[in-house]
Amino acid sequence: MNEPARSPDASNELLTQTRRHFFQNTGLSLGSIALASLMQQDGLGAAESSGAAKPSFASPLAPKPTHFPAKAKRVICLFMAGGPSQLELFDYKPKLQELHGQVIPPSYTKNKRFAFIKGDAKLLGTTRKFKKQGQSGAEISELLPHLSTIVDDITICRSVVTDVFNHGPAKLFMNTGFSRFGMPAFGAWLTYGIGSESQDLPGFVVLQSGPRGPRGGTGLWGSGFLPTLYQGVPFLSGPEPILNISNPAGVNKQQQGEFFGAVRDLNSQRLDATQDPEIATRIAAYEMAYRMQSSAPELMDLSGETKQTIDAYGAEPGKVSFANNCLLARRLVERGVRFVQLYHTDWDHHGNKGTDLGEPLDARCKETDQPAAALVKDLRDRGLLEDTLVIWGGEFGRTPMGEPRDYVGRDHHVDGFSMWFAGGGIKKGQVLGATDEIGYNAVEDRVHVHDLHATLLHLLGLDHKRLNFRFQGLDFRLTNVHGNLVPKLMA
Repeated sequence: MNEPARSPDASNELLTQTRRHFFQNTGLSLGSIALASLMQQDGLGAAESSGAAKPSFASPLAPKPTHFPAKAKRVICLFMAGGPSQLELFDYKPKLQELHGQVIPPSYTKNKRFAFIKGDAKLLGTTRKFKKQGQSGAEISELLPHLSTIVDDITICRSVVTDVFNHGPAKLFMNTGFSRFGMPAFGAWLTYGIGSESQDLPGFVVLQSGPRGPRGGTGLWGSGFLPTLYQGVPFLSGPEPILNISNPAGVNKQQQGEFFGAVRDLNSQRLDATQDPEIATRIAAYEMAYRMQSSAPELMDLSGETKQTIDAYGAEPGKVSFANNCLLARRLVERGVRFVQLYHTDWDHHGNKGTDLGEPLDARCKETDQPAAALVKDLRDRGLLEDTLVIWGGEFGRTPMGEPRDYVGRDHHVDGFSMWFAGGGIKKGQVLGATDEIGYNAVEDRVHVHDLHATLLHLLGLDHKRLNFRFQGLDFRLTNVHGNLVPKLMA
């Protein structure tokens, strides 16, 4: 039972005294302000030392029931930012090889818009070799030898379509269902819908690799109009993955307790009075930040992993890489994190030096192929794959036409591209959908981004039509007013 509320004067005096004492004697950093009076969990907080009451509220990140039984409990999304070329990786087209160098028929490009090329661009075959792999017989490029070893554990979908052909808006659309800023990301919707199983780490974590961040920035993992606790938290490589989470010099747990006990007590009183969800978010964030002082460095320390595991991923402890992030993704889901998203940039291969379909594409595949396959195998061997959804793909694909540049490259393409999926409820060992004979349009089992979102939510036990949030008088959802389930994608 909560204690009677202090008078405003008494509360203000307490806060003033503790602020003055703490700031004058310790020089508190902004990062440490995220450490609320959680010391009581270790017997060090003001709740024990001063008799302050613990707030009577449920954490917004506590696990919640699903709409129906779920086949998946968590998600790892491997996002290849820039738009990988499906025609070099997954979708071999003999007819395109035959027509190489010819102008594409006008019927394909009439009333179509492209990012850079015109409708009279010439068709471009690929120099990459393809071979059928596994019992499924999926044709996989020579650039993906490690993926070839897990084709019977995944579904390759060759008929994904989207609405947006410029990078930033297209990334937003793939991640939030809208091409404008300010909408909640998939991971935010998921943690809002079913919470998280981790008490020591955020429910939604973002890991990045490559030469720069993805176009679209923090909007790709933001919470939009949902409470901010549901937004993605970017982790950095190294022993301190969150900036300013360590105590500044001279600050100990007892001093934190003296200050943040009062802050938590005041926040709790305000929450009781207003029922403002942002106050509950603030309290939960303080709690999480304190626990992360020990959990985050432990997460990033790969010394407990075997050499065999590290070598399987191709990881190099202490370095920033997609391989390290794949291994960290497994460690995160083991610790109950609900949604882990890995961004790896520089897949935008138009045909300039350094951004073409030659050595730069080789390099991107070399950086990602082994770790992605190792992740699926590692999850499978640990019994985690059956209820972990793994998603691989970018914001769009590449055109069957080549760009008239100094090097070989393709433009952005929205009418038919490839992604692959594994794990929780995904049908294994199949190739779903098809594009036409030159790889332009999805002509079989077309899967729109909204359909994909609806299906993935379904596997996670959520009805996309019921997962909504009222904002400015409207009920919003991840799939907007669209979305149909894709039964062939599900086991």
